[in-house]
Amino acid sequence: MNRTLLARPLTSEAFAPFGDVLEAKGVPDRIINRGRCGRFHDRARLDFGTDGRAGISVFQGEPVAWPAEIALVERHPEGSQAFVSMSGHPFLVVVAPDESGAPGTPCAFIAAPGQGVNFHRGTWHGVLTPLHEPGLFAVVDRIGNTPNLEERWFDPPYQVEPGEDGAGAGLAKAS
Repeated sequence: MNRTLLARPLTSEAFAPFGDVLEAKGVPDRIINRGRCGRFHDRARLDFGTDGRAGISVFQGEPVAWPAEIALVERHPEGSQAFVSMSGHPFLVVVAPDESGAPGTPCAFIAAPGQGVNFHRGTWHGVLTPLHEPGLFAVVDRIGNTPNLEERWFDPPYQVEPGEDGAGAGLAKAS
């Protein structure tokens, strides 16, 4: 069974059911630092529950090539999770709607240079999927002592290809 997804460009509107797109788009909300810095204020809804706190970790993921296999999604019932590329490279973002406690049919996006994502609490999402070396990301999520991870496997897995609208153009293809 061939299950193929086409990755499309990441936009705030398309991603809204799953979380927030982090980017400096439009006019800054405030000018700070003696006029030398534009602040794009409060761009994500961070949520760490009652038994957790915010933490920033650094992840180093192995880059993937097209087609990217998506076999696993996860969600965090106790808090949000944000991925911010530290290298500025595009990365693959996969999300799925919740269907009675299980992931529904996923959709795929390409985060452009300068974009990050914040998955809302309980959102099914693919694992960190860099498309370039070095695959370094700052990850802002819940630190706590109670369980905060659910995983589900797709059988068969999905294959993600770059979309016809140019999403993923110029990225590595598997040989």
